[in-house]
Amino acid sequence: MKKKIRARNMKVIIDKTNEGTRADVFLAGYDSKITRSRAQKLIEEGNAAVNGRTIKTSYRLCEGDVLEYTVPAAAETEITPEDIPLDIVYEDKDMLVVNKPQGMVVHPAAGNYSGTLVNALMSYCGDSLSGINGELRPGILHRIDKNTSGLLLVAKSDRAHLGLSEQIKAHSLTREYLALVHGNIAADSGTIDAPIGRDSKDRKKMTITDKNSRNAITHYFVLERFGKYTYIKCRLETGRTHQIRVHMSKNGHPIVGDDVYGRKKEEFRLNGQLLHAYKVGFVHPVTGEYMEFERAVPKYFEDVLNRLRRSGS
Repeated sequence: MKKKIRARNMKVIIDKTNEGTRADVFLAGYDSKITRSRAQKLIEEGNAAVNGRTIKTSYRLCEGDVLEYTVPAAAETEITPEDIPLDIVYEDKDMLVVNKPQGMVVHPAAGNYSGTLVNALMSYCGDSLSGINGELRPGILHRIDKNTSGLLLVAKSDRAHLGLSEQIKAHSLTREYLALVHGNIAADSGTIDAPIGRDSKDRKKMTITDKNSRNAITHYFVLERFGKYTYIKCRLETGRTHQIRVHMSKNGHPIVGDDVYGRKKEEFRLNGQLLHAYKVGFVHPVTGEYMEFERAVPKYFEDVLNRLRRSGS
């Protein structure tokens, strides 16, 4: 099935409140369908002009400027719908809540063009998915790592996509995770406030750094202690790539089973980290009703917890 995003031609007159704002920053804030990096690319490729003249990303806007920009049509890309079973937690005409299993990639990318959540959604929903995020990520609002399980929001309508995206941007979405970490965490709760960015030595990894990073805040709460391990709940205030995994590892308590940020030798035979997005809460973007959903940890996760409980560790 082919997905195609049509070109958009937009015009906006700059008011006094935005005077002095960089053009790329303004575009990313004004158009919820455009990220900062996408805005910069549009400007660099000559798809934005002020008062009829192309500009640089660093151009600072003036009151009365007429900013015109074009978001080009995306090239058609073939996404193969695949009849993969989905655990649908909630569904209406505007959105879905899906419980993603460990081992499933969210959207197609290099090395993973099949077997993804998007392939499954294309089969299940057909054309009734929001196209805002492009042809490779229809309906996708946020993501969780391949080897992390749990709840994800999926937009079917553009209205839902925009409304839920605003909540994510405002950090008003409730996102809570359950994790088993190494070591005994002494405090019953805590907050890790440390910026996260790409690791300069390994671009596939994230790390705590002040260079080219974004603020990241994780709140954690101890649920059970097992001597060498601690079972915790994490609440995200921000949602950076690998946030909980990086924060807990740098805090001296890596997640059990994490083959990137964790320990090389593990007591348990696992296929990935024991990290589960168990709760999501949001205001429905169409009805305005607050909704909250939960899903218990998967069986392999519960089996490890029960083993630790029986051993009295």
